[in-house]
Order: sequence, then C-alpha cells, then structure tokens
Amino acid sequence: MTSSIAPLGVLSSPSSSNSSSLTSQWSYDVFLSFRGEDTRNNFIVHLYKDLHQNGINTYMDNEELRRGEKISPALQKAIEESKISIIVFSENYASSTWCLDELMKILECKESKQHKVLPVFYKVEPSTVRHQKSSFKEALARHEEKFKDDAKVQRWKTALKQVADLSGLHLKINENESEFIQKIVQEWE
Repeated sequence: MTSSIAPLGVLSSPSSSNSSSLTSQWSYDVFLSFRGEDTRNNFIVHLYKDLHQNGINTYMDNEELRRGEKISPALQKAIEESKISIIVFSENYASSTWCLDELMKILECKESKQHKVLPVFYKVEPSTVRHQKSSFKEALARHEEKFKDDAKVQRWKTALKQVADLSGLHLKINENESEFIQKIVQEWE
C-alpha cells in the first residue's frame, strides 16, 4: 500500500518564498519518531541525511533512550515546534513506552497545532498497527501486565489505530529502501 501524502506538500523547500513564514512559526520542518533499535542505524540515518541534504530541517533524537523513562520536556518541545511528524512504525515500535508516549504527544499536537502526521510502515503491514496484531499485540499485552493501567494502554491502542488510519507510505520487506526514501523526500520538491 503506497498512499498519497499530498497534504504534506504544504511544506516548501528552503528556496521557496514560504520558508521565512515557515521558519518563524516552526523550529523544525520534520520530527522523526522511530524505534531506535529497529531503524536508527539503517533506515532512519539515511532518511535523515536525505531530508537534510534537501534543505528540510529535521529533528532526530540522537540519544539512546532508557527503557521506562518518560518522554523528556526537550523532546515534547521538539514535537510542538515541528510542522510535521514522520512516524516510522517498525516491528518493535510498540514495545517502547517512550515511542507510545511520543505518539500520544504527536496526536495532541495534530489536534491543537495543525501538526501534520505521516505514518510510514517500515516492513510491517498497516493493518498490524491498526488492529494491534503480532508484535504490537504482544508488546501491548506486556505493557498491560507491567503497568496495571488499562486506561493508559487503551489510549496507546487508540492512538495506534488513529495514526494507522491516516494516509501514509508502506515499505514492504523486499522493497528498495533508497527508492522509498526518495518518495518521502520528493514530497517537498
């Protein structure tokens, strides 16, 4: 499933006349949300490099995050100050409470700040995220056991479904990552 992401085309390249108004309202064009152990040293570094080389001011958290930590105020601020979030759903995305809390913040900004959201399904089916199957189901079950907080886990489940229902891009297992990244970058040309 490769879906249109035309609504994101509102972000202009730095050479456009809109860039001055864009930069005054937003600190970043793009905020990257991803599960580090799945994608940081391969897909994400290449996506970040290509976005950056095309003049797209992109925030990528370079710190390895400790399990169980709450999303930091600095990260919350980066989300709030970004025009768009690209959420890269990978096999172990839901195993990170940090990623799930980040997802909640992104959705909050989508509602309150007209923040745009692009889901990218990295070698996982969109329906796996939407319906919390396979590794997503297992991770959420572990969170329910660990936290004994059904309301919080239910909010995460709802957030996953909401984002998976948005128009996005799907990289299948045997597809060329470089070409796929170019599809994302081309949205800003």
